[in-house]
Amino acid sequence: MTADTNTLDREENKKIELIDKFDPAYKIYLLGGKDNFDECELITNNSKNKNAIVLAGKLSFLQSAALMKGATMNYVNDSAPMHFASAMNAPVTAVYCSTIPGFGFGPLSDISHIVEIEKPLSCRPCGLHGYKACPKSHFKCAKEITQEQLLNTIPY
Repeated sequence: MTADTNTLDREENKKIELIDKFDPAYKIYLLGGKDNFDECELITNNSKNKNAIVLAGKLSFLQSAALMKGATMNYVNDSAPMHFASAMNAPVTAVYCSTIPGFGFGPLSDISHIVEIEKPLSCRPCGLHGYKACPKSHFKCAKEITQEQLLNTIPY
């Protein structure tokens, strides 16, 4: 079952667009906890890329970390999965929105990239641990990150 793209939020649409731009030769695994399962299902159900598989809520932390170790690239936000990737020395692209790498919590893997908005925002950072919603109601720190910035971190 797919949803009308007008009913999806911007973040879900951006994730779908990104998945759709990956080469179909790649398998894409969506990880997370049980509380991420429905969002991941919504994303894969609305993606044209049929190589996206939802594993959210199905793997332990150690299983997720082991899967990340063997990935071509892991896309994560400034959160626990970034630290899992670093601990496994897995390739990682860390996406920073309302937080900044200047807080000192960046990726430590040998193959690591940081992606963030290209222009400064006076309201950024707006929190040590980030927010799901923007205190200024524009969330430019996330919305203005481009698909190209993310795709350019894949080692071809």
